[in-house]
Amino acid sequence: MSSQEMLKFGEKLRTLRVQRQMTLKGLAQTLGMTSHSYISELESGKKKPTAEFVLGVSRLFNVTTDQLLKDELDLNIDTPE
Repeated sequence: MSSQEMLKFGEKLRTLRVQRQMTLKGLAQTLGMTSHSYISELESGKKKPTAEFVLGVSRLFNVTTDQLLKDELDLNIDTPE
């Protein structure tokens, strides 16, 4: 995963989180993490996501892993009613 791809993943992750009105801390807790610093680093493109993390985000936000990881695919986001 290139640095440009990591940045795109981070942007998508941030978009999903903000649209669901979740804080970094709230997302971390929902995913069973003890700290939100890893998510912050992902969103800023400083770290690469693990496969486990991508799967967790995919399930939580009801998007495919391809939508999260492939730059050419946009997110089709269903807003909660």
